[in-house]
Amino acid sequence: MSNCSLCDSVGGFWLLEKNGWRVVRAQEENYPAFYRVISNSHMAEWSELSPEARAAGMDLVVGVEEVLRAQLQPRKINLASLGNVVPHLHWHIIARFEWDSHFPAPVWGPPLRPAPLAQLQAIETQLAALDVAIVQRLA
Repeated sequence: MSNCSLCDSVGGFWLLEKNGWRVVRAQEENYPAFYRVISNSHMAEWSELSPEARAAGMDLVVGVEEVLRAQLQPRKINLASLGNVVPHLHWHIIARFEWDSHFPAPVWGPPLRPAPLAQLQAIETQLAALDVAIVQRLA
């Protein structure tokens, strides 16, 4: 599909490909523990998938969530599958902390406070190990 950012690129720092899905770290500013599970096929809605493909995708989403919870102990994990801007089926898995710049509001709204550099850096230092743990959990 032309003009689709998730067809034209990996969509982040690539971690794993499995059962027609890929898992990436999204590399979003102020949200280092922001991952995506992206369909390798261009489609917009879950109802376009077979039951097996839906289960495979959701197993990956749950696996990423479990690792984020175990490794980072966030206040909340946000899961979102919107597709309003990029109509290519994908899930956002975002570790949220009370100190993050948008909490408790969604990450896509205006920030409520500046991002705390020390806490962001503490998460960033764990990314390599976090990525390995996610790949091991999902493989």
